[in-house]
Amino acid sequence: MRISDLIAEYIEQEIERSSGSVNFSRSELADRFSCVPSQINYVLTTRFSPEHGYCVDSRRGGGGYIRITRVKMTRGQLLMHIINTIGKSIDSASAAAYISNMNSNEILSDSEAQLITAATSDYALAPAEKSQRDVLRASILKRCLLVIQ
Repeated sequence: MRISDLIAEYIEQEIERSSGSVNFSRSELADRFSCVPSQINYVLTTRFSPEHGYCVDSRRGGGGYIRITRVKMTRGQLLMHIINTIGKSIDSASAAAYISNMNSNEILSDSEAQLITAATSDYALAPAEKSQRDVLRASILKRCLLVIQ
C-alpha cells in the first residue's frame, strides 16, 4: 500500500470516529507517516476535495491546522454544488472522478453514471476540436446533472 493510501485511510478512519470532522496539523501527520508536509497536501487535494464529498479548511504557520469535514448535503444540494464547482471547462479525468464519486455515494444510479460517462467521454466528443472538448464536456455534464436533479 502506498503512503498516500495509508494517509488517506488514516484520515478517513479519524473522520469516521469523530462523526464527520477532524482537525490535524500538517507536521503532525507528516511526522506520523514519516513523510514531507507536501505529501499531506497531495493527499488532501486528491482525496479530500469537494467532488469527493469533503470540505478542507486550513491555516498555515505556527498553530496552523487542517480541518477536514465530510459534507452532508441532500442530493439536490450536492448536485448544485458540483454544478457550481465545475466551471467553464473540465477534463476527462476530473469529470470521471465527479461521476464516480456521485455514483459511489448513491447520488447517481449506475445507469445514470454510465450514460453521463458515455456522453462526456473523449470518444463522444471526438468530432469536436480538441481545444473545445473540455468546454463541451463541462456544459454536457452540468446539463445532465440539472436534468436529473
